[in-house]
Amino acid sequence: MSGAADQGPPAPHPKPNATRVLILGGTTEASALAALLARETDVSVTLSLAGRTAAPRPEPVPVRVGGFGGADGLAHWLAGNGIEAVIDATHPFAARISANAAAACRAGGVPLLAVRRPAWERQPGDDWTETDSVPACLDALGPAPRRVFLTIGRQELSAFARAPQHAYLVRTIEPVGDALPVPNLVTVSARGPFTLADETRFMREAGIEVLVTKNSGGAATYPKIEAARALGVPVVIVARPALPDVPAVPDAAGAIRWLKTGLDRSGPV
Repeated sequence: MSGAADQGPPAPHPKPNATRVLILGGTTEASALAALLARETDVSVTLSLAGRTAAPRPEPVPVRVGGFGGADGLAHWLAGNGIEAVIDATHPFAARISANAAAACRAGGVPLLAVRRPAWERQPGDDWTETDSVPACLDALGPAPRRVFLTIGRQELSAFARAPQHAYLVRTIEPVGDALPVPNLVTVSARGPFTLADETRFMREAGIEVLVTKNSGGAATYPKIEAARALGVPVVIVARPALPDVPAVPDAAGAIRWLKTGLDRSGPV
């Protein structure tokens, strides 16, 4: 949501006199929230997607795809579309988008809520090495060749090209293409949720020796953590980045309560 990104069309608001809400989405929480708000007669929702997924799930509310041009561009768009509340339900690692949202809402005086799913916590039997970035995972993997299961998304795969000795199994939603130019690469295109049984079988049959992932939290992809625990597979896990200090709830239900509190005051949130 930074740079000279597509400004996109104005937000459609088919519900007269409804509170205009922008959801910054791309997560299961954002989709759940959109589905709940689509049934509300006093809320008019636009769901914003960054456009990194070529075939996003169908949504029951108007969808805007593309960036805003940084914090200033977002502030301009909010003002131009009469947005009265913003709900940041982006991925926990979308730090730049969250920072832009905080700055834009602060500049425009628009109430902002973040939906932040709880991070995963180490459980008995987990063998975790925590890093503060994706590139730092390379040191944690070490120099000896290993069979590595990468589930970090497509955007940062190129970092692992510096360690071509490993055999990589990469699972992403979007095709990997040439994002990771290494000699031993297997790619799988799949979208969660995944079951524990499927993840355990998948990792066992692939001979996975180490899992590399981000601490995204949530239930949809947690079975890979459980499978690693059951199989005794070590996990290299990237800690979450620092995010803006704004009001936050853990799920869509909490966002509904926040929004309803504002609506019950007979005005915008």
